[in-house]
Amino acid sequence: MIPIKSKPSTMIDSARSDLPGDISFPLEIRLHGRGGQGGVTCAKLIAAIYAQTGLNVQTFGDYGAERSGAPVRAFTRVDREPIKNRNKVYRPNHLLVLDAALLGPQVLDGVAAGAVILLNSAERAEKYAEQFAAYRFGVIDATGIARVHGIGTSAVVIINTTLVGAYAKLLGLPFEVLGEAYTKMGLADDLAAAKEAYQKVSIQRPASALSGAVVGGELPTSLPPIRPLTEHSEDIATSLKTGNWSTQLPGYEDFVAPCNYACPAGNDVVGFIQALKISGADAAAQLLLRTQALPSVCGRVCPAPCMRECNRHLMDGAVNIRSLERWISDHAETRLLAQKTDKVHSLAVVGGGPAGLSAAYQLALQGHKVTIFEKNTKLGGVLRYGIPIYRLPDEVLERDLERILALGILSQCDHPVDKTELERLHREYDAVIISKGFSDAMTLAAAGETLDGIEQGLDFLARSREGELKLSGDLVVIGGGNTAIDCARSALRSGASSVKLVYRRSRAEMPAIAEEIEDAIREGVQLLSLRQPVAFRGVGCVAGIVLAEVELGEADVDGRRRPLVTERTTEINCSRVLLALGQENELGLLPEAWQMRESRAWSAAEALNIWFAGDCSTADGTVAHAIGNGRLTALAALASLDGTDNGTFPLRPGSLVAPAQVRFSYFPILAPHQDRHKVLENYRNSFEEVNLGLSSQEEAERCFSCGRCTQCDTCLVYCPEGVISRSDSGYRIDEEYCKGCGICVAECPRRAIDLNDKGLSDVS
Repeated sequence: MIPIKSKPSTMIDSARSDLPGDISFPLEIRLHGRGGQGGVTCAKLIAAIYAQTGLNVQTFGDYGAERSGAPVRAFTRVDREPIKNRNKVYRPNHLLVLDAALLGPQVLDGVAAGAVILLNSAERAEKYAEQFAAYRFGVIDATGIARVHGIGTSAVVIINTTLVGAYAKLLGLPFEVLGEAYTKMGLADDLAAAKEAYQKVSIQRPASALSGAVVGGELPTSLPPIRPLTEHSEDIATSLKTGNWSTQLPGYEDFVAPCNYACPAGNDVVGFIQALKISGADAAAQLLLRTQALPSVCGRVCPAPCMRECNRHLMDGAVNIRSLERWISDHAETRLLAQKTDKVHSLAVVGGGPAGLSAAYQLALQGHKVTIFEKNTKLGGVLRYGIPIYRLPDEVLERDLERILALGILSQCDHPVDKTELERLHREYDAVIISKGFSDAMTLAAAGETLDGIEQGLDFLARSREGELKLSGDLVVIGGGNTAIDCARSALRSGASSVKLVYRRSRAEMPAIAEEIEDAIREGVQLLSLRQPVAFRGVGCVAGIVLAEVELGEADVDGRRRPLVTERTTEINCSRVLLALGQENELGLLPEAWQMRESRAWSAAEALNIWFAGDCSTADGTVAHAIGNGRLTALAALASLDGTDNGTFPLRPGSLVAPAQVRFSYFPILAPHQDRHKVLENYRNSFEEVNLGLSSQEEAERCFSCGRCTQCDTCLVYCPEGVISRSDSGYRIDEEYCKGCGICVAECPRRAIDLNDKGLSDVS
């Protein structure tokens, strides 16, 4: 048996409060209908309603001749305890008859006085008053209502969902309890018909002499000494263990959601979103902070590859994961405490940017002593000196830094590390992690590039963050990444009369965050795509740029089409140019006898306890990648010191949840919740944060939870053998009776259960 996490008891207790007080358990329900009316689905829908209250359910059909119009029976059991009775229902506490023509001794067989009976009939209730005086009886013209609502066809009207509305009213259930069950089973469109039946059902109470009869539970019976076989309905264990028939068994597994797989930081995206949805921001932060040192930062500046891979993107739009991370960081007070370790290591981290901060955070979380050496006057690296404050306010960065340093991490700023200093750190610390980022910024090597007024974009951004920076005239930014967009938007805010952004490919191929590009254009930045600067003109100071037209050729290794510069040129005037072309990745820090191989320093054939993290190692170029690589490098360094495995394993083949494995029909259409934006009439001279994030955490409700069970009860309701039951920790599958039919797997909305060959299954 495979246990899984159970539903929160508060949810179950709240749902059970909707149940009428006169229902006792075990409760047995029998339905009689005809093929095509949806009787078996009706039984499953009723089971789903009870299941969402936290009760155990079992439901299955008894088809007989499987053709339209043939009599069909269906059975549902409900209990507080796991249900082990495999028999059909012979003495129902509730009886639903979907066709009045079926009324007869066999249909009413075993129904004791005081039971609940619901009949689909166009006749008035008075016609049946005497016949059903001993019962709580309801009658509804479900066929007529379903026909008006267009459920089924003119020849075969499907009445199951309509009838359940009447059933809820007959029991005294509030109509609202139907909504979740109908939605989960893809029947939300039928709620209007169910509500009409709920309002119109005629109800007759038992005669006064029977007013004390209990609905459900054990009913009084009077049996002759010798009974026919069909009346032997005691719960006798089935001796035929049908599990022997199967070659496969279902097992609950955690498969990998594409968002988790795509997250460069290594966050459990599904986990923290589900925790936010169920338990709030603090619970989500407990999970997020295990891998993410800078959630406030990443929730604002991450390019969010997780959102590009989100399975919901193919339905109604990707889940706004980045902004949910921001919501958690902005609303949670939680912070993790350092663990205790038997052997404390002392480690040095060179560079206080995102990779270094992430590495230091992970090391300190595990109880080790960490010192960060930073060449600038403050920690943060590109976060502090390369991202404008309208995207990443100082107080937001400081909040994440304070949480990191609170773990006991020491920092020495204004402390550059050269070759000599690195050798000292190697001698004095158990290990060193170098996370110095990129080196020098790239240039165009075009004529006139040394003219005054041409500046590297990162230098401009650093000056912009440090204080007031007044610009005037026409400015041109060259590049298509996030730095280029940041330069363009910052230049507008600093007073430039106009800002043009020149990029050699098309807008669709710009590596910058799509939302940031849209914001830049909305604020007034002009995009000149398919243009390549080939020369700068001016006397002493730049006055213009010669732009060559570009055509796109075959795709490069990164999938983007190669720019082919033509001889067709134009000129534009400008008074300042910012270059945002990327950076070189030169170390220049290692002593001559040392080399970097496989993200580690080597001296000849000896591997040194010196590791490289972030852009200086991977050249990925994003904050999220730096954070993720910093974490993994820290774990690798510790594993090397302790002589253990660092715990990273490759995914097993086929473990990613593909869109085809998600039942989109199970989920309602919900448009993504968009970030709020502060719209200013004039962005000049204002560096206020313009993206205000989400207004609530409702976006978490849109997460499919791909590959992770949410205890939605679909497997429980749809199991035709009733071998799935609840346990304290979730669900259990009775291996002795499971035939391996795979219906639970096929019906699971999110691929949280799979069939495995016997011997390979995790079911125990």
